Order: sequence, then structure tokens, then C-alpha cells
Amino acid sequence: MKNKHLNLLVVLIVLFVTTTHAQHQNFNIKNGFSVGGGISLFNIKTDNFTTKQGSGYFVSLATTVDIPHRWYTVSYGMQISENTFEISGRMTDDVAGNEAIEYKLMAAQLSFLFHAKLIGSHLTFDAGPQIQYNGDLDLKNSQQEDYFINGYNNVSASDITKMSKFNANGAVGITAGFGPLKFRAQYIYGFLNMFNKLNDELTVNDTFKGNPESLMFSAMFTF
Repeated sequence: MKNKHLNLLVVLIVLFVTTTHAQHQNFNIKNGFSVGGGISLFNIKTDNFTTKQGSGYFVSLATTVDIPHRWYTVSYGMQISENTFEISGRMTDDVAGNEAIEYKLMAAQLSFLFHAKLIGSHLTFDAGPQIQYNGDLDLKNSQQEDYFINGYNNVSASDITKMSKFNANGAVGITAGFGPLKFRAQYIYGFLNMFNKLNDELTVNDTFKGNPESLMFSAMFTF
């Protein structure tokens, strides 16, 4: 009977050690946190208006999940940005012109990114989806509210500020760095029509369509 109890004890100890060792191998996960910010280049790709890329800034927060023996890591993040861009217009309806009407746009993005390890954690290729929420366009110069948008007879600068609030973005980029300091370059494209609301707001013989795109350059501190 004692031998049976001893054998059972040995089996239980072996099972416990084996299970503990296996869990250590399978769940050796490193969690991290990063905070950063940087500058952005922003535009809305459209055939309706003549636009010009503008600049902006953003701040970001992210949580990373690193599994060392895998070829990738993942991160969940949020960033808040203010961007500007220009649309060509004119001061009066009956006079030709090419005045730059500057708009700004506030937006927030939630992202889920995969980071393929090109050189360990020092260089990664990043890709993944984003969900974006943004406000309407704001004119930087309120005195341009009554300017007319080139290409249209009766559309003013203030008539095209209503934007669709949600977008689904795709993001790709590169992250590089050593230790806690990382640098990232990222391209973001919005797949949904940001100008869709204008089709309901404006009574013109045209269909409005525009997709936001941006380049973002940031520095991040990881913990």
C-alpha cells in the first residue's frame, strides 16, 4: 500500500512539474506600454475638389503583447490627431480664382496592429485595421466661409464641412529603435466615403466621394 501511495505521489509530482514547465513555455508573454506623438501629412483623395496636402500633429497610447518565440507581436492603440488640408476656391462666384481654403479635422483612431519582427524587436513591419471617429471640417479662417469652391457655381466653403463620422482604415508602417525609444513611419488609408453626407446636404448634379489618407511620423517611449 505504501508503494502504491509513493508511486501515486511520484506521478502527481511529475505531472505537476511537466504541466508547469509546459505552461511556462506556452505563456511566456511580455506586456508593454508606449506613449508617443509626432507629425502627420494629411489629405482627402477626391475627384470632386482640388485639394492640397496639409500637416498636423497627433498623440498616441498603445499596449503591446510580445510572445518572444513568435515571429510577430500585436498591439492595441489609440491616437488623437488634428490635421489640416486645403481645397481650391475663389472669393466670388463670377470671378475666376485659386484661393487656398484651409480646413482642419479632429479625429481619434482605435487600432489593432500586427508587428512582424524583421530584426527582433528592433525593426518591425506593422499592419492592421483601424476604426476612426472624426468631427466635421472646420475652417481655419472664418472670413473664408462665403468663398466659393472651384468647380461649382453655388457651393460655398461652409457648405462642405459636414463629414461622415466613422471610417474603417488600413494602416501599414515600419517601427525601428533600441531600448525604450522607438520611431515609426505609418501610412493610413480610409476605405469609406468621408464626403457621403454631402450627397444629402447639397442639391447639385454630382456624387461626392472622398477617402482620407495620411502619413504619420512618430517617436514613442516604451515601458
